Amino acid sequence: MGKTEKRIGWFVVGESEKEQCAVMGQGRNEAKQCSGMGQKNEAEQCAVRCQERNETGQGFVMCQERNETGQGFVMCQDEKDSERMKVLRRIRLLEQEGRFDVDAEDDPPTIPLMPDQIDYLRTKFISRLKRKAAYMVAGLFVNSLIRKKKLIIKQVIGMENLNCVKSGAIITCNHFHPYDCLMVEHLFQNSEQMGKKQLFKVIREGNYTNFPGFYGVLFRNCNTLPLSRMKETMYQFLKAVDTILTRGDFILVYPEQSMWWNYRKPKPLKNGAFKFAVRNHVPVIPFFITMEDGDKMGADGFPVQEYTIFIKEPIYPQTEGAIREQAQAMKEENAHVWKQVYEDFYGSPLVYSVPQERTRL
Repeated sequence: MGKTEKRIGWFVVGESEKEQCAVMGQGRNEAKQCSGMGQKNEAEQCAVRCQERNETGQGFVMCQERNETGQGFVMCQDEKDSERMKVLRRIRLLEQEGRFDVDAEDDPPTIPLMPDQIDYLRTKFISRLKRKAAYMVAGLFVNSLIRKKKLIIKQVIGMENLNCVKSGAIITCNHFHPYDCLMVEHLFQNSEQMGKKQLFKVIREGNYTNFPGFYGVLFRNCNTLPLSRMKETMYQFLKAVDTILTRGDFILVYPEQSMWWNYRKPKPLKNGAFKFAVRNHVPVIPFFITMEDGDKMGADGFPVQEYTIFIKEPIYPQTEGAIREQAQAMKEENAHVWKQVYEDFYGSPLVYSVPQERTRL
């Protein structure tokens, strides 16, 4: 693999991409597995490659048995998905540059959202009908992911902190995967708040206006609140946020702004979520999701992650001070909570590969 340069989350980035061989965990050199049902020489060759990598200290190498055709053959995970590797290199570069609010993956082109194209509060009959259908399909999809162990929620800690809130609230969460939104929604629907309140989600403009396929349907219909570059649309957005929080519902906001795939560290936070909370006199409920390598390998050559979801105590606005000052105080407390969860769970201090003055949470 060459000289290892940097750890990002659970994965390791080295100098030579082609020699990356399913490095798992923290670069442990604990075991090697190779199983196959194909020809004997194929299995032997796979075992040799695994042995070579393990002896050079490149970590835990897993060779998977594949038997989809009924005949079986050996597949050695010598290379991970090239697109995933490109994303990981991009994350590493963005962290080094301190550009934490930039997405590591290319977003779809953004078509401006006009005011007459969005019914933020779902007051129209057709909007409510589409919402009902979309939530039914989304529920089946999430249950299928969980049943097939493509989405593994290992543990939930602190559900009482979600159940205890009587008013409206902002939920904050780290953003590392398209499924993290599904996890928050799944927990909400299994909480004591279900049936009493609704959960809305702030999303980017392009995800609403022109995201294709199945996910596009969910983005447009599952109580989403798209941002917009259009002044008139943003006016409607802000009014809707105030209405939703005042009437006692919840809004999920990703204050990191960007999504970095399987990135374990909390990133610096933006002010918007906390200003919404202060302006409407509601608390922020900090969620932080940690992850561990599971035993199951994904189609991209990376381990399927097992998630632990931490729901921390609500953070309430101060009773005095300007909105900006109160929002800053709430943001700093949220950042401290996330940092504490990260360091306690992973057993290591939160450190970035960028000068400290550029990483203030």
